[in-house]
Amino acid sequence: MPCEVAARFLILYGSQRGQAQSIAEEIGQQAAEHGFTADISCLSNQHKYNVDHEIRPVVFVVSTTGDVDPPDTAQKFVRKIKNKSLAHDHFSHLRYALLALGDTNYANFCNGGKTIDSRLQQLGAKHFYATGHADDGTGLEVVVDPWIEGLWDALKKLFSSMSTSNQQGTDLRDCTQDNYHKNASGQEKNKSDLEVDLHLLKLSEVDSEKGKTITSDTSDVETLSTALVASLKQSVPTLSESVLNVPALPASYLEVHLEQGSTEREQNIAYQPGDAFDILCPNRASEVEELLLRLDLQTQNNCAVQVNLLKNSSKKAAKVPLHIPQNGSLQFILTWCLEIRSTPKKAFVRALADFTQNGSEKRRLLELCSKEGSADYNSFVRDANVCLLDLLRAFPSCLPPLSLLFEHLTKLQPRAYSAASSSLQHPGKVHFVFNVVEFPARPEHPARTGLCTGWLADHVSSILRPLGTVPASEHLESGLIIVHVRPRPSSTFHLPADPSIPVVMVGPGTGVASFIGFLEQREKEREVNQEATFGETWLFFGCRHKDKDFLFREELERFAHNRILSHLIVCFSRDEPDAAGTLNSPTYVQHNLRLHAKNVASILLKDKGCLYVCGDAKNMAKDVNDTLLEIIGNELQIDKLDAMKIVAGLREEKRYLQDIWS
Repeated sequence: MPCEVAARFLILYGSQRGQAQSIAEEIGQQAAEHGFTADISCLSNQHKYNVDHEIRPVVFVVSTTGDVDPPDTAQKFVRKIKNKSLAHDHFSHLRYALLALGDTNYANFCNGGKTIDSRLQQLGAKHFYATGHADDGTGLEVVVDPWIEGLWDALKKLFSSMSTSNQQGTDLRDCTQDNYHKNASGQEKNKSDLEVDLHLLKLSEVDSEKGKTITSDTSDVETLSTALVASLKQSVPTLSESVLNVPALPASYLEVHLEQGSTEREQNIAYQPGDAFDILCPNRASEVEELLLRLDLQTQNNCAVQVNLLKNSSKKAAKVPLHIPQNGSLQFILTWCLEIRSTPKKAFVRALADFTQNGSEKRRLLELCSKEGSADYNSFVRDANVCLLDLLRAFPSCLPPLSLLFEHLTKLQPRAYSAASSSLQHPGKVHFVFNVVEFPARPEHPARTGLCTGWLADHVSSILRPLGTVPASEHLESGLIIVHVRPRPSSTFHLPADPSIPVVMVGPGTGVASFIGFLEQREKEREVNQEATFGETWLFFGCRHKDKDFLFREELERFAHNRILSHLIVCFSRDEPDAAGTLNSPTYVQHNLRLHAKNVASILLKDKGCLYVCGDAKNMAKDVNDTLLEIIGNELQIDKLDAMKIVAGLREEKRYLQDIWS
């Protein structure tokens, strides 16, 4: 009897905030439906796997944290595979696929996954399926869903090749490569033009638990409106008349019981300028109360919560979420533990449909999570920043159990803010700056502010004061609030250890916060060591209006007056030019960088100085990066490609550093 290869593969994930883990678990869950057995592990659990000798196919799911780094859980693995003593064929036995998660708002898109991918290739590992690069800026599911669907055919082909190799006694490496480099016609492909088709699989006519093909049943579904404008609540032809391919119903795995039935501490937190702090903010009390009312649990808000695994769950590697404390009150968990503002993923929408009584409402939820309804999901759910409460308002007959929320709502994440102070200047204190994020009213949801910035704004409104006035001390004391924070040290976004090295800082808007800490630090260092040599400091600042949002104006002008800040270069994008202004006056920070191109180039290329960029990733950071390429290209008279190599070198030397956010 010929020997057969067991259809078993390994999933390894590196996750910072749970997205990569969730996707890896989804792959593991779907594996059984396609006839595979999947073992799954976090990359940090190196005692549970050994890729040095792994003969099973391996699927990596890896996110990126910050601008360039693999997630913390993957750092040890990355250091291991980057060991320069490893032979060039160290992983020649390894067949793998990799799904990288990233955000195109950042300069180094999917760099965490790309780092692992390129290093595995250098050490002889081979793809059995094309690498996927999913963009959180446009919606991870746009790439993730088809990538997962195409994975199953790729695995089947690989296992078939492995089985054939075993039967014929041929080398697995040769067989896999032969199979991999042939196109659909069986013709040999040039290995430098290697491609793998990412196609969409069609769901078969199986029971609803496995992904049923859903049709419109006139006996159960009410007649939809004939309005020609689609909305969250309703669709229009042809979608409303389509046969739907919906995702498989996620397996339930938790049971929740409600049973009848914080300490504060001060810390002297050490930090450096350039570090950030995580603020742990609660969900809005009004939204928690509305959710409790909607779920008919308002009288049980103080009940202790017990969460256990369902005994007969089909979910692979199911476990009680660590962010849900046992015996915490329901009110506490909904307030401090679950991200009730997060946009429901398609799997959650699919599950909600099963707890919706009204036929037309159920049909619409099924449309939104189906392949055919992807455009509507993007328009009316993801792009509209719809949350669970918005869906429950739009679909009144949907009444999900508490266990479903605990299974699908992610951990309430802290929000990071850069320190706007130096601990040398303010021992035991940290300052930070925020803008209130506003989401205008839409048909899908009412007007609201950002979760953390809105919460902070509500609490500080009583102690805000006009510029130049000093509040009474008793009023200030009575207005103090408790904000839960924890340090988030930066390994790179710090001033150079040698104070003689010149620095260029680019920080429009609230991006200036970190640089206030830099300048306070330099001021204190000068006081302590007056004989030391200090390099030049340049700050490029910009805002909309000089008289309305020129943050830290008094402090910056004082730094400039005292020569702590060598050059303060400012611009205002919405102010009219004064009498001396021209149509070509600088509008944004990148325009001022161009005006001072020779100084910037000299600092970076001749004086070995550092460039720091802090603020918006979506527009500003990209524009500054493009301007830097232009400056270096013009200064050295080189083309863009060579300029990009020099900028990459600055990044590697930690002399071009970014602290940016989307």
